[in-house]
Amino acid sequence: MARMFGTDGVRGIANTELTCKMAYELGQAAAIVLTKGAHKPKLLIGRDTRISGDMLECALVAGICSVGATAVTVGVLPTPGIAYLTRKLGMDAGVVISASHNPVAYNGIKFFDGQGWKLPDALEDEIEALIDKGIQTLPGGAEVGMRQWLPDGAAQYRDFLYKQVNGSFAGMKIVLDCANGASSAIAPELFASLGADVIALHHHPDGHNINDACGSTHPQSMQEKVRQTGADIGLAFDGDADRLLVCDETGTMLDGDVIMGLCALDMKTRGQLKKDTLVVTVMSNIGLERSLREQGISLVKTDVGDRYVVEAMRKGGYNIGGEQSGHVLMTDLSTTGDGMQSALAFVQVVRRDGRKLSEQRRKIRIYPQVLVNAHVHAAHKNNYAAHPAIAAKMAELERAYADNGRVLIRPSGTEHLIRVMIEGPDEQQMYAHARELADLMEQYL
Repeated sequence: MARMFGTDGVRGIANTELTCKMAYELGQAAAIVLTKGAHKPKLLIGRDTRISGDMLECALVAGICSVGATAVTVGVLPTPGIAYLTRKLGMDAGVVISASHNPVAYNGIKFFDGQGWKLPDALEDEIEALIDKGIQTLPGGAEVGMRQWLPDGAAQYRDFLYKQVNGSFAGMKIVLDCANGASSAIAPELFASLGADVIALHHHPDGHNINDACGSTHPQSMQEKVRQTGADIGLAFDGDADRLLVCDETGTMLDGDVIMGLCALDMKTRGQLKKDTLVVTVMSNIGLERSLREQGISLVKTDVGDRYVVEAMRKGGYNIGGEQSGHVLMTDLSTTGDGMQSALAFVQVVRRDGRKLSEQRRKIRIYPQVLVNAHVHAAHKNNYAAHPAIAAKMAELERAYADNGRVLIRPSGTEHLIRVMIEGPDEQQMYAHARELADLMEQYL
């Protein structure tokens, strides 16, 4: 039986793969496992803007209340907002209903412990084991739990972010792409209150339009708006606002590697980069490593998934890390990736340098990289290397790029995909090679 939890909680197509029954059982098991039997424990629940959020929230709340716990709901709020409020308000755990950057048909459920940290594999396995075993005894009468509403959660989170900025953004024209997601009601107001001339895009969610041709996965409209309006920078969030991608004043995109690299260089200059180290995943570009090494900054690499980055940061005592996809983690400020927090920090980096972002980004030399997704059956995505034809093609490509690039194959933790990534000197050739391997995977898997 496949593991229920992926790289970022439980995720699937809402009402088909991620059902109300599953949400109910997750609520029950998580309330028991994460609260360690505390008397009338409290779990904070937030969600993004997708239409299935209401349905899954009701099921989740019912499960939590059925084991005697209190479910405190805050409505639509970015994932990092739930992590922050869980810690600030002394909740026993936090829960987010979101499928992040995925299309509206998907949804997910992910958990934070009482300190706002994502769960390690062992705790997730404990929750899953309890679901498999079943809850044997349920409270009755006055011992069942209840639902409470937190009306000012968004305001508390916005104030927390506002206080992280020294100075003003006056004189800057900023395009914000909110992905019709959880940042829509907060980001435009926040950046405007800091003095920026804000041009907001995709900030009117209707339950169906989250991540629809917008946000960090589809930044083209943001890039075009930056070029049309002469903006200084474009900032794009994903559906639950825990990741950030950026474009400069020419509309050229900067991914998480460049964002992290420029932030790390700025922190080193100001004596704030702990152990002169940045923590990244195996997906980060080799150009980032070589650019930072020249400036005396080392890289620590982890498996893909921001929680693995956080685990390495906590274990090693580092204070910045993240993923190429735009999760940036600054553990001096927060326990999880926060798109708006990263955006505020990055805009301050840009202002301190003073030059146009198109000049600043040249500090990080990025090698050409291609990524091709192979759509496969869920049951086969983790045993791709067992097929002889696929294994032979992988070996062939690894030999071809051994001296001047690399090949990385990674099953997605949240979708029925295998990601084929190649770095090297010739982008057209790399794409052809990646496509060949992906086609083989789709043919046999």
